[in-house]
Amino acid sequence: MSLDHRLPAELEELRRTVEAFAHDVVAPKIGEYYEQHAFPYEIVQEMGRMGLFGLPFAEEYGGMGGDYLALGIALEELARVDSSVAITLEAGVSLGAMPLYHFGTEEQKREWLPKLCSGEVLGAFGLTEPDGGSDAGATRTTAVRDGDDWVINGSKCFITNSGTDITGLVTVTAVTGRKDDGSPLISSIIVPSGTPGFTVGAPYSKVGWSASDTRELSFSDVRVPVGNLLGEEGRGYAQFLRILDEGRIAIAALATGLAQGCVDESVRYSKERHAFGRAIGTNQAIQFKIADMEMRAHTSRLAWRDAASRLVHGEPFKKEAALAKLYSSESAVDNAREATQIHGGYGFMNEYPVARMWRDAKILEIGEGTSEVQRMLIARELGVGA
Repeated sequence: MSLDHRLPAELEELRRTVEAFAHDVVAPKIGEYYEQHAFPYEIVQEMGRMGLFGLPFAEEYGGMGGDYLALGIALEELARVDSSVAITLEAGVSLGAMPLYHFGTEEQKREWLPKLCSGEVLGAFGLTEPDGGSDAGATRTTAVRDGDDWVINGSKCFITNSGTDITGLVTVTAVTGRKDDGSPLISSIIVPSGTPGFTVGAPYSKVGWSASDTRELSFSDVRVPVGNLLGEEGRGYAQFLRILDEGRIAIAALATGLAQGCVDESVRYSKERHAFGRAIGTNQAIQFKIADMEMRAHTSRLAWRDAASRLVHGEPFKKEAALAKLYSSESAVDNAREATQIHGGYGFMNEYPVARMWRDAKILEIGEGTSEVQRMLIARELGVGA
């Protein structure tokens, strides 16, 4: 029996719809947003009206009743044109809303998910700390119980979607106590935007993703009700590891889109650009570069869809998610470099999409688990060094 990787009709329709939106709406506008380091509210609002922020969520909470495969399809098509828009969707769904969907109480879901699914409100995921980096367990932010409140103190960094005009909440990890062996009890707590003592820093000046929102957060005696605890106390670290496992599939889909976008732009340019009296695409050196780029994009797509399929069917997917994230992110970096080389001097000009893709690619080897962390996870899942 052969494997059939063709999309079912409803997902192919979604793919075509998002593809058209990316080319007709995002492409003509995003360059200006990018160069101004401005958040594309108009585009995000349209994505909300399309239902993209609700793709993997149940209809009872305002979602579209889809799954992670549907989300990945949308992310890949968006990232073929622009990664700032794609990461805004990825972070809003897999990092902002998914923790509530998986671990929230019914009351929390009813309060937040309809607004998150519609794109009316964005959620953020407050995990990384200035001294933590890849060591997500080294949380120093604390939350102390005081009567009916949690009192939160600490800081987070590199938090996407945390400071927009439509950001509604940040779910943060904090130490809420100690186990018998002295190790920290890490819990997840919902902090609504505008809560006194919750300060959002200025946007970072970034190499790429310039039209997305990324900021540092600080918490100074921030009080939220005890009912804002997400899931069980002390289970925050385990919850966020699950969220990161799923999020790696989404990042892999986004990276695949960027890798494919580099192919798209390079094929187009190789036909249009003439040197020494002929199109540069007639040169075998250019053909081989583009063939290798397509190979990487195609293989990346198979990898993330395999991981997503395993997730959707309730099968173990940690290793496959790490494989997909690792391969696709490194493929995106390789393709962006080659696309820039094919474009020559024009590839260094920001008016060309490949210049934006080159700037956007590198973070994919870092965010939501570095390439080194992915290799550790893969080896561990294989029983090496366990």
